[in-house]
Amino acid sequence: MKIAFMGTPDFAVPALAALHDAGHEIVCVYTQPPRPAGRGKKLRPSPVQAKAEALGLEVRSPKSLRNEAAQADFAALNADVAVVAAYGLILPQAVLDAPTHGCLNIHASILPRWRGAAPIHRAIMAGDEETGVTIMQMEAGLDTGPMLHIIRTPIADKTTGELTAELAELGAGAMVEVLADLDRYDAQPQDDGDTTYAPKIDKAEARIDWSLHASDLVRHVQGLAPFPGAWFELEGERIKLLSAEEVNQAGDAGAILDDTLTVACGKGAIRPLRLQRAGKPAMSTGEFLRGRTVPQGTQLD
Repeated sequence: MKIAFMGTPDFAVPALAALHDAGHEIVCVYTQPPRPAGRGKKLRPSPVQAKAEALGLEVRSPKSLRNEAAQADFAALNADVAVVAAYGLILPQAVLDAPTHGCLNIHASILPRWRGAAPIHRAIMAGDEETGVTIMQMEAGLDTGPMLHIIRTPIADKTTGELTAELAELGAGAMVEVLADLDRYDAQPQDDGDTTYAPKIDKAEARIDWSLHASDLVRHVQGLAPFPGAWFELEGERIKLLSAEEVNQAGDAGAILDDTLTVACGKGAIRPLRLQRAGKPAMSTGEFLRGRTVPQGTQLD
C-alpha cells in the first residue's frame, strides 16, 4: 500500500520500520519539527525523523495541518492510508478524509479505556491489570473512532518506559497485520459508556505524596518512570525515585524508618530501589547512600 506515516517519538519508530520492512511504499513521513535539546539547546530531530532519514524517506515537519496549503500537499500524496502513531498534531477532517482508506491510529490502550495523551502512564498509576494497543479508524473526536484490532498484554510490575517499548512493538506488528488484509477487519464502534480519559501528566503530579497507601505510591513511581519521574525533596534537593517496592513496615508518613532509606507512607511503607539526583545518572539505593547518609528518623515533606 501507499502509506503516509505520521509519528514523532520513540513509540512510533517500530511501526515505521515494520511497515517499511513489510514492503509497503512509505510515500512521506510527517513528524514534529526538530526541538532544542541538551545543554547546548541545539535542534534535535524527532526519533521518527531520524529513522525516516536513515531509510531514505521524505520527511515533512509542518507546524500545523490546519491551513489549506498543508492539506493540499497531504492530499497530493494520493496515499492509500495514513498510519498515525503519537504524532502530536490534530488532524483536520480534510486530512482524515484524504487517503483512500482514511487514517489508522496505533493507540496505546484498550479503547475506550484511556482515551487521550497519557494512556500508558494512567493505566499503570490506576492499577490496571492489563493494557494493550488498539488499531482504530480515526475521526474528529479524541480517540473515539471504530476499532479494527486489539492486542492485550499484562502490566504486572512494568514501568511506563518498559511498557511503552513493549506496546510500540505490539502496535507495529498489529498494524502490519491489519494492512496485510484490511478488508478482513470489521470496524467495531466503541462503547462510550466505558470511556475513561488519560490527560497529559501535569508536572505537579510528579511530586510524591507520602500520605498515600504504599501500593499506590509504588504504582505512582512505576507510572512516571523514567519520565517525568516521581520525585521528593531531601534537604532542599530534588531526588527522582525511579523504582521502589512495598514493604511491611509502618510509621509516620514521610519518615525514614531504617538505614536502607525505607519511607513510611499513609499506610505501609516503600523501599526505594533506584534513584536519581539532579544532573547525575540513575543509581541503586546502596550507591545513593554511600554518597549521602540519611539518618533514621529523617522526615520528608
